Amino acid sequence: MATLSDVERVMGGAAEKRQVGNETWYYYPRQPFGRKTFVARIAPDGKLAAIEQRLTDENVARIVPNTTRAEQVRDLLGPPYIATQFPRMDRNVWTWHMRRFGDPGVPVALNVQMSPDGVVREVYLIDESDSDPRPGGLSLGIGIGFGL
Repeated sequence: MATLSDVERVMGGAAEKRQVGNETWYYYPRQPFGRKTFVARIAPDGKLAAIEQRLTDENVARIVPNTTRAEQVRDLLGPPYIATQFPRMDRNVWTWHMRRFGDPGVPVALNVQMSPDGVVREVYLIDESDSDPRPGGLSLGIGIGFGL
């Protein structure tokens, strides 16, 4: 069974480490062009429990506006590619680049907006097909948002 040192030999150093339950999670973002973030979940005995791709439609669906907290988003998706504050809007916005509908899927920017109390208020998926560097990248012009 693989260990953390095996994971680090293959994946390199983690961008972030978090304690989630009784496991330690190591995050490996491949942003912005990789559009993926992997988490290596290490069990208390130091063995690899799983490696998971976190930027998925299923995980985005778990983010519930006015309920989910910033720490839960961070555990779920890992560190954002960009974290921005908008004082006039009274919002902190975390952005990841991902693909909807699997890989190759549709390239999108996921924006999660939080109020100063750390509660998610809005979630936006913005189509980035026009900026997709892949030959023949899709151009659907779709923007999806949910929140307040």
